[in-house]
Amino acid sequence: MNFKFAFCPIILLLSASLSFAQNVNVVIHGAASIAKTDDNFVCVTLDWWPAEKCDYNQCPWGKAGILNLDLRYGALINAIKAFNPLRIKVGGSLQDNVVYKVGEVSSCPNFMKREDGLFGFSQGCLSIERWDQLNRFFNHTGVKLTFGLNALFGRNESQTEKGLWIGDWQPQNTRDFMQYTISKGYKVDSYEFGNQLSGSGMGAKVDAKQYGKDVILLKNLVKELYAHPETEPKVLGPGGFYEEKWFNTFLEVSGQGVVDGLTHQIYNLGPGDDPNMMNKVLDPSYLSQVSQTYKGVSDVVNKFRPQLGAWVSESGGALKGGSKDVSRTFADGFWYLDQMGMASTYDQKVFCRQALIGGNYGLLNATTFVPNPDYYGALLWHRLMGSTVLAVTKESDPNLRVYAHCAKKKPGVSLIFINLSKDRSFNITLSNAKPGDAGKPNYEFVGKQNREEYYLGALIGDIKDDIVCLNDVPMVQIDSEDIPAMDPKLVDASTPISIAAQSIAYATIRDFEAPACV
Repeated sequence: MNFKFAFCPIILLLSASLSFAQNVNVVIHGAASIAKTDDNFVCVTLDWWPAEKCDYNQCPWGKAGILNLDLRYGALINAIKAFNPLRIKVGGSLQDNVVYKVGEVSSCPNFMKREDGLFGFSQGCLSIERWDQLNRFFNHTGVKLTFGLNALFGRNESQTEKGLWIGDWQPQNTRDFMQYTISKGYKVDSYEFGNQLSGSGMGAKVDAKQYGKDVILLKNLVKELYAHPETEPKVLGPGGFYEEKWFNTFLEVSGQGVVDGLTHQIYNLGPGDDPNMMNKVLDPSYLSQVSQTYKGVSDVVNKFRPQLGAWVSESGGALKGGSKDVSRTFADGFWYLDQMGMASTYDQKVFCRQALIGGNYGLLNATTFVPNPDYYGALLWHRLMGSTVLAVTKESDPNLRVYAHCAKKKPGVSLIFINLSKDRSFNITLSNAKPGDAGKPNYEFVGKQNREEYYLGALIGDIKDDIVCLNDVPMVQIDSEDIPAMDPKLVDASTPISIAAQSIAYATIRDFEAPACV
């Protein structure tokens, strides 16, 4: 028996008994939705980084990169299949340095360390043999695929402005790649054009007007090659950090109906070696600062109205591989799940976690494929939280974060409660907002059906641990590559929802009447 097992079942009881409990009423505004997400809101990335990618005196990628990942592992396959389906974006910093070995491309070099190369690496290559392997894997696991394209092909770096790449994008290699993909019947849900090229860029940047012209070229290429609208992949961009002027300019140039989804990236925790990282993920004021970015992107979407709205197409929290002390621990869930909740309220349709595997921020361990705590939080979100987002209001400590959606499986509503406080637990009652008249009292909700609750806590109360407990059961794979059962705890509806200090809980309430959820 694993020694850690003995301590998991008592942790929530210990936490509740050692902390001060505050009574809180949460009001759910179920009359109308405030936002809508995609049905496959939870998304992860697979990155190009080779084993030689190192930051902060560590090299955490191993063989987790797209070109090196062993696709035969049962644990990897099962982790993806559990989502049924999982949206995966293939891309990352080196995607604009990748050629596809098809058509006129004859050589297929590996990424090599090169001081003057993009992000410190030479050009790399995706062979057709590897593309075939990846697609067999995606088909087997039921992946919904977004593929990040090289948007620097044919350009040259400016001699007068460091980091600026100039000239027209050359689409021939992409054309050949798409034609091969179509000929094999491979399914691509969407193509994202470039990575981190917007605004000031990260390693490289492209002028907004030039990007707008080139994304029109890509859209026309997709329309030409994909004969049937129902199988035509969507075009996403720019996949970089939000800068208002740059985003507005590129969308004005490209015009409506070209970019189907407006994508941006979030790394609001800063450098991965920040010694203050733990304090950041537990600070409600700090976590809320990024809401200004979500609002800015939402405003741009409302102005230009791309069909698929806004996507967070990459977010790992901490830059350059994540934080070795936080990203793979239970504590990271405070940042991650709060970000997904916040993003959904700002009508962000998809949230892609960097990464499924690799770096410190992978949902799976890069060598053992064992899920880290955030994997289970993401899987529960995918299974429980529907696409219709509801407003919630409360008067309480800001350390309690609450988000509500219509339940993924009707009827009812699903909520996530995040308690950032170290020494305070919360006893929560629910009310149903009185529609149409803010002056009238809300209806206190008294349920008759048992609640379905999923309590996530840290092993022995240590939020720096890499094992999570679900309803007092440690989520550990023992002699099996299967994802452990994740069954709810059925709780008497007449009792408050109790959220222990520094814990997370999901709750689905089947008999909560929310007109928006009918």
